[in-house]
Amino acid sequence: MKTYFQLTLITLLFLTSCLLLTSQAESTPAPLPSEVPLASSADRSKFKVGLVPEYHHILDELPYTSSYSIHLLIADNLYEITGSETVVYFNAEDVPLNEVNFRLFPNLLGGKMKAGNLSVDGEGVTAAYSLHDSLMTIPLKTSLQPGQSITLRMDFEISIPQSVSLNYGVQAYYDNVLALAHAYPMIAVYDDEGWNAEIPPQSGDVTYADISFFTVTVDAPKNLVVAGTGVEVSRQNTGNRQTVRYEAGPVRDFYLAASPDYQVFVRESNGVTIRFYTRGNLQAGAEFALDVAVRAVEIFEKRYAPYPYTELDFVSTPTLALGIEYPGIIAMTESLMEPGNAYLEATVVHEVAHQWFYNLVGNDQLDDPWLDESLAQFATLQYYVDEYGEAGKEAYLEDIEGRWAYIVNERIPVGLPVRAYSYAEYSGIVYGRGALFFIALREEMGTRNFDDFLRAYVKNNAWNIGTTEVLKAEAEAQCACDLTVLFDEWVYP
Repeated sequence: MKTYFQLTLITLLFLTSCLLLTSQAESTPAPLPSEVPLASSADRSKFKVGLVPEYHHILDELPYTSSYSIHLLIADNLYEITGSETVVYFNAEDVPLNEVNFRLFPNLLGGKMKAGNLSVDGEGVTAAYSLHDSLMTIPLKTSLQPGQSITLRMDFEISIPQSVSLNYGVQAYYDNVLALAHAYPMIAVYDDEGWNAEIPPQSGDVTYADISFFTVTVDAPKNLVVAGTGVEVSRQNTGNRQTVRYEAGPVRDFYLAASPDYQVFVRESNGVTIRFYTRGNLQAGAEFALDVAVRAVEIFEKRYAPYPYTELDFVSTPTLALGIEYPGIIAMTESLMEPGNAYLEATVVHEVAHQWFYNLVGNDQLDDPWLDESLAQFATLQYYVDEYGEAGKEAYLEDIEGRWAYIVNERIPVGLPVRAYSYAEYSGIVYGRGALFFIALREEMGTRNFDDFLRAYVKNNAWNIGTTEVLKAEAEAQCACDLTVLFDEWVYP
């Protein structure tokens, strides 16, 4: 998720920050206006507008994908939000489920989320809360069998933190910018471990998510310039308020950023509209970033697979990470946006690479962070090779090697969960040694086999969840070789 380039004051801030935990209040928010219709498998054609033609077929190939319909009302003060949510949840597993788990991430990010008026298929239900009220468990009266679906409805309200001290400020109202990451009750992933739920470490990503479809209506002050995941399909102004509707899918999350100070700068490239939302005084940096993004998309499309969406947005925020990826939208820290910043190009490219490695091919970002971060680092190296030749390769390779050297080239496995690393180790191993592993893998397989393997890995696992075992099997299938020794040396504990 985050782009790391060196251990600086940013790291020190997190070493001294305290996790602010909130409790689940008894009161329930008032319901909002009725929501728009949910996307069933029968009416997914509306999502074609947000997908490039090469991916239209996928709308008919995800029969057990859940759908969210969300209404968000942003108060005039911009840090209080009232919401309602309806989810059609499919049991895509091979076992019956007796409960459904939702994550309430604001309760771990310095704010507070309260949910109420819960129902399952129209019948009221009482949830249980744990993990400092960040996990909401909804019991089911009757087990949900594989392939079956239920409709869950709830209201919620959020108080957004007005600082960026926790988890890089992914969810915050600060310096006249509202950043809304994971600002809705979010379905947890059920896999071979059961329901995945934990308190995420400060150094890594917050979420692990399956693909879903989203229809999101935002009621906000009229003076806000709003950017969200997916395609804006309607906008209506009434008095001093505006109502904006987004449709997005398939995606792993819904993200929103807004500011009255935003101006919008645009590029068009091969059927993809690329926008940058930022303050007017940062236009030079935004224009440069857009040029880089256009080229990065072109390079990664040739190397891996077509970019899936018709839009790619960037927003500048006060985040303490250099960049943070979300599906079809990327948050960049404003400190990077000054002309001539040496890290701007690499950060843009790294975050664009995440559109292939995190969103198109998903992974457990808490337990297997290397599957998206190390790959995004290696993809960034490939960009520098393709764009600048040997000189570009050597310059970026020096940065990657420097990360590992910072922890004196400790031979710590790259395949550990985030919580197993210190702050320095997470940067040095996942962003350094992990990227170098893919160079070693290419040397073992041969360049042609390796390039074919990465294309096959993306194609075969698109819209799904990748694992270390899947990646190894794909590589071995391509080279017709046994890579166990290499994976034992670099990846496995």
